[in-house]
Amino acid sequence: MIMQEASFTNLFKTIMWIIAFYYIFKFLARIFLPVLVKKAVEKAGENFQRQQQYGQDNSWQQTRTTNNDEIIINTANAKKPRETKKVGDYVDYEEID
Repeated sequence: MIMQEASFTNLFKTIMWIIAFYYIFKFLARIFLPVLVKKAVEKAGENFQRQQQYGQDNSWQQTRTTNNDEIIINTANAKKPRETKKVGDYVDYEEID
């Protein structure tokens, strides 16, 4: 088995390959990155619109008006308010003269 010795020419070639890969990656990123970002923004917008539509549909189903002018509220799917965690005790300070 023959071992290659580290030489200046091999080091120079390695550095040149690293620089070449860097510039190729930079060039390809300028071409493809805007397209990928645009698609990601469009997908996020579609998800946002879908969530808004779902929220409007859900609230419409929760409140319905019947012929007798009665309002029926379906609370089965209603979100329960979250309880806040108590971090510490409240201390009321008085000013001393």
